[in-house]
Amino acid sequence: MLTFLPALLLAPLALAVRLPPRPLPPKLPPSLKAEVQNVHTGDTLPPITTVYTFQQLIDHDNPSLGTFTQRYWTTWEFYKAGGPIVMFTPGEDAADPYVGYLTNATINGQIAQQQHGATIVIEHRYYGLSNPFSDLSVASLKYHTIQQAVDDLVYFAENVVLPMPGGDQVAPSKAPWVLVGGSYSGALTAFIKVNKPDTFFVGYASSAVVESIVDFWGYFEPIRLFMPKNCSADVQAAIAHIDQVFASGNTAAISAIKNSFGMGDVVHPDDVTGSLRENLWDWQSLQPASGPGATFFQFCDALEVKNGVSAPASGWGAEHAVAAWGDFWTTGGYLNLICGGDDAEDCLGSYNTSQSFWTDTSLNNADRSWMWIVCTEVGFFQDAAPAGYPSLVSRLAQISGDERQCVQMFPAAFKTPPTPNVGKTNAAYEGWNLKAERLFIANGQSDPWRYATTSSGFVNIASTPEQPIAEGNGFHCSDLLTENGGVDSTVLAVQNQGLAVIGKWLAEWKPGSTH
Repeated sequence: MLTFLPALLLAPLALAVRLPPRPLPPKLPPSLKAEVQNVHTGDTLPPITTVYTFQQLIDHDNPSLGTFTQRYWTTWEFYKAGGPIVMFTPGEDAADPYVGYLTNATINGQIAQQQHGATIVIEHRYYGLSNPFSDLSVASLKYHTIQQAVDDLVYFAENVVLPMPGGDQVAPSKAPWVLVGGSYSGALTAFIKVNKPDTFFVGYASSAVVESIVDFWGYFEPIRLFMPKNCSADVQAAIAHIDQVFASGNTAAISAIKNSFGMGDVVHPDDVTGSLRENLWDWQSLQPASGPGATFFQFCDALEVKNGVSAPASGWGAEHAVAAWGDFWTTGGYLNLICGGDDAEDCLGSYNTSQSFWTDTSLNNADRSWMWIVCTEVGFFQDAAPAGYPSLVSRLAQISGDERQCVQMFPAAFKTPPTPNVGKTNAAYEGWNLKAERLFIANGQSDPWRYATTSSGFVNIASTPEQPIAEGNGFHCSDLLTENGGVDSTVLAVQNQGLAVIGKWLAEWKPGSTH
């Protein structure tokens, strides 16, 4: 049995340009045991860090193109003959740091433990070392689509011979397969249950971003609603004031704002104001166990605690908030945290297309791989709220800036700023309208991605016996981590509901039954 170390916010490596956080399940550093034993037989198993490979089709529509090497990890710590195979992909990241998802420190392992199953973590195509080609050029990315990823997981389940006793007798027609995913990979779980329903008997989708949205200003709505009220009020007031200064054309006042945040060398106004989203994006790192010392709450304390006194719910007002926010970035060290000492323009500027950030096509570049899907299929641009609506984000942050960056990263694909084809994506996988059998959906009230899930404030989707929707007070994919259930009773209730309903569904499985 493995445990996870406490969640720590580590200073990210400095990038040429900062991007919004990808919709990923939480990545926590596991404390790994050197040996794992099967709980039923006592047999010693390979370390869970052991890498296995599978020959995956490059193009499922044209198998004659051949295969590429796809990495996966597996353990049968809890397995007993007849048990299910529980599979998970982190989605848009290298899978190495997610090997802890093989264990009962996660819902995956809890399902395996309860049902005597084996667990798998598989790497998504075009991430980590699972790549069909030797680079991430536009020509190579031709086969980087949601549908190819869906087909990958199905083809793997139907063709893999697992390195375990009886591993050639666990195809989906002979053993039930459970697909678990969180965030984008949660959406993949739902998409597969809609698009290819005959392989995975059960799906568990956590914080699944099932509705693709171009102008995803709703990312910031759960933050605005659930962050401390005084902090929300002051962020809105500060942003409104900063926007007013930039709109005034007063060069001295604009320079004063830029300098107060340590961004005096940042050339473009939208890069300056858009960078202030960094403090809001820290919300995605929160979990029930995060505690008051998390970076996001340090930011709010910097704005709201003055001379040892906390601001009222209405905040201190724009003047104090702007000054305190700037001080948090400079003397408070936040700018150095996100940029690692690089010049602010090099770190936060988004117009210099000679930077390696835009031109680097080498493998294992998750930002580039994810941006391809963003620009072509899902959008999820995180910008200002519509006019007349409260906004934590500068009105200078608009989707036109995101679409411009698609051209900058993929000039061979886009001559003009593209609009991601979310209509096609939502039509193919049904978006908010999805209906599937034996699909458990788990969402968190405080999840910044909630407005793209089935618990979105934009729609009202009913929970059904075949497609239950369980909601807790957690953050992004909180229910995937066992420890969060020990901190938040509502997350525990979601986990317990999921385990109960999956147990009921698996009891109904018979050899040869899939859909």
